[in-house]
Amino acid sequence: MKCRTGSDRLMDMRLTPFQQELVDRARRLATERFAPRAARLDREAAFPFEDYDDLRKEGLLALCVPEAHGGLGADFETYCLVAEQIARGNASTALTYNMHCLTMMLMGEMADRYEMPEEKRARHERLRAEKFREVVEKGVFYGQPHSEPVEEGETDTAFSVGGRRFGTEARKVEGGYRVTGRKFFVSLSGAADYFATPAILVDEGNLTWLERTLYLKVPRDADGVTFEGEWDPIGMRATVSREMHLRDVFVPDSGDILPPGVFGGLYLTASHAPMGFSATFLGLAVEASETALAYLQGGLAGAPGRPSVSPSASNGVAEMVLKLEATRSLFYHAVSEAKLPPTPETRQRARAAHVTVQR
Repeated sequence: MKCRTGSDRLMDMRLTPFQQELVDRARRLATERFAPRAARLDREAAFPFEDYDDLRKEGLLALCVPEAHGGLGADFETYCLVAEQIARGNASTALTYNMHCLTMMLMGEMADRYEMPEEKRARHERLRAEKFREVVEKGVFYGQPHSEPVEEGETDTAFSVGGRRFGTEARKVEGGYRVTGRKFFVSLSGAADYFATPAILVDEGNLTWLERTLYLKVPRDADGVTFEGEWDPIGMRATVSREMHLRDVFVPDSGDILPPGVFGGLYLTASHAPMGFSATFLGLAVEASETALAYLQGGLAGAPGRPSVSPSASNGVAEMVLKLEATRSLFYHAVSEAKLPPTPETRQRARAAHVTVQR
């Protein structure tokens, strides 16, 4: 699905054969495997381990691992198409799957497009090869504890030292880092094998904010890692998003998911990354819309099956369909041009698509 234009200025939004096969695979899993379990998992606020078993068996945990490292090599656009279908079966599965896939893309295609010195790139290639191998051969998956609470005396407003506040700190020690901090709304709590953890390097002299940004591989069962608090929300309950506490956690130098400084650079430039979340919510909206239509048409068990509905209901249905189709069109356009570095136009379109889906 690319925004290819020719002399007639028409846009070709057809899926490639590769994309179509993956979308069909994801749709089959969503319909046959994920959807029948979704209500129970949501009711119990239980993580969808069985869904991840299915993703592993189908090779989809390696969806965004580069082909050179044994994965399927899907780009961001293709990932979004797959995630939309997964969300139609279980939105909690899709939302957590986004965090794993985005970690793979940050290490993979996004890092490949980010300018860095040859020595730094060579080290990154060595380190990521082992991380990709674990995903491909062992089926491990990652969480992303990016969100942090605002502690007393701190602020989330703009500040002069960089692009965002980091409450999680890392100190350089022999052979690695010591990491301390608190994350919240950490989806995949106690479930993911590893957590791709942003932190800020402290006590390092005059390094800039950008140079001090780290992205570290923290094992679920590392000494000093705990998952705490109750988890009993209204929706998306199977994400199991509790607090993650890191107390003097040792992370070896080989735990760099990205070279120091690169996470901060990508945070500032990868304006399309939030659309990975949007793919989940778009899929949820599509499924809700189609379920509502099926109910009104008598196609669901317990539906009244009336041959017609009131004019006001018809207007409501029409409004729903029009809004959904407009949203999908904008979203597909935006993800089809998601590349680094973004242009001002593609950056703005990505923001517009993300906000429109959320609404």
